[in-house]
Amino acid sequence: MERVHAIGVDAAACVRCGRCVGVCPSAIFVQERPSGAVSLHGAERCIACGHCAAACPTGAVSHEAFPTERLRPLDRAALPSPEALGQLLAARRSMRCFTRQEVPDELLRRIVAAADRAPTASNARALAYVVVTDRAVLRRVVEFTLGVFARLVRLLSAAPVRWIVRPLAPGIYRYVPVFERMRREWESEGTDRILRGATALLAIHAPKGSRFGAEDANLACQNASLMAEALGVGQVYAGFVLTAARQHPGRLERLLGLGPDRRVRALLALGMPAFVYPRSIDRSPAEVRRI
Repeated sequence: MERVHAIGVDAAACVRCGRCVGVCPSAIFVQERPSGAVSLHGAERCIACGHCAAACPTGAVSHEAFPTERLRPLDRAALPSPEALGQLLAARRSMRCFTRQEVPDELLRRIVAAADRAPTASNARALAYVVVTDRAVLRRVVEFTLGVFARLVRLLSAAPVRWIVRPLAPGIYRYVPVFERMRREWESEGTDRILRGATALLAIHAPKGSRFGAEDANLACQNASLMAEALGVGQVYAGFVLTAARQHPGRLERLLGLGPDRRVRALLALGMPAFVYPRSIDRSPAEVRRI
C-alpha cells in the first residue's frame, strides 16, 4: 500500500498565489477561484515530488516528506548564466585518455548526488547506483564485454548467418573488425578500448520491470556527466558494456552484485583526465522543424 503523506496549507501564511495549484502533478491543491483559498483534495494521490513545498513563497505548505530542515533557499544569483552553462556544455566531451590517478571519493559522491537529483517518471525514485573502483571488478567488466562481442563475431561470421543477416542489417558488419581489434589489443597489449582505462564506473540501475527505467537512468546519467565535467573529472558513456549487457540480461548485474530483480540502464566510465580539451568545436546545425 502506498504511503499517504501528511500535507497541509497554513491559511494564515498562504498568500493565495496559486503556485502550488499550478505545479502539483497530481492536482491535489485546489483553488476554486483566482486569489481564493487553497484546499486539499485526494492527498493519497501525492507522489512526494516536493514541487508544492519548493514553489510556495511563504512556506505555507507543509509536507511530511519535506520538513523544514530539508527545504533550502535558492540563491539564483549564484546560478550559472546561460553563457556559462553554454561553455560547460561545449566543454563536455567524451574523455578516452585517463591517468592512473583515482577519482577522489568526495568527487564521486558529488557526481552520484547530482545524478540522484534528476527527475524520474511519476517521481518513482526507483533508481539506485553502484560505484565500481575495484580494478579487478573493472577488469571483469571489460572481459565480460569483450567475451560477448567475441561470441557475436563468431555468430555473424558463420556463412548461413552472414547470408541471412548481411542483406537485412548490413551496418552491423562494420563492427566485426572493430570487435576483433578490441579483443586482440586487450589480449596482446592490455589496451582497454571498453572503459578506456577509467578508474571508476558508475552503474545506474532500475527495477527489472520498470517501464521508464532506461529513460530515468539516462536523465540521471546526464546530470552525473555534467557534474563530472564541472568537477574536472573525465567521463565517457560506457555504451559497449551496456550493449553487451542487453545481449545477456542478468550477467552484468550479477558481476556487480545486484539481485535478479535489477537491470543496469546507464553506465558512465569516470577517471581523472590526461588533459583537458583546449577548444570546442561548432557542429553543423541539426535540422529543426517548427510546426
